[in-house]
Amino acid sequence: MQRVLVVDDDRLVADTLSLIFAKSGFDARASYSAEEALECAREFSPDLLLCDVTMPGRDGLALVSDINRELPSCRIIVLTAFHANIKNVHEQASKLARPLGLLTKPCQPSELLREAAAMLATA
Repeated sequence: MQRVLVVDDDRLVADTLSLIFAKSGFDARASYSAEEALECAREFSPDLLLCDVTMPGRDGLALVSDINRELPSCRIIVLTAFHANIKNVHEQASKLARPLGLLTKPCQPSELLREAAAMLATA
């Protein structure tokens, strides 16, 4: 079973996205901050990280950098509700050795699962 770690400071969003993955056959966990997610990722070793960009404290792009370094086989999709973040996400993605998925919120569950399947297929 593939493992997915969902990270969003909005607990309802994180829990809902985690539930979508769980109902689709994934082992899914939710975290509510970059710090909590990094600790969870070290123990859970997710195949896919789904991460919000804008969060209090350390943002999602800092988490992406940490996950890329510590768990190089983990695929990453970032979510943002702010179109102003898209340029920063593309700049971060250009520094990674593997593709980085990008979705804007809100997104349909089918779109999310399709992007996740595409990212995991490149593993």
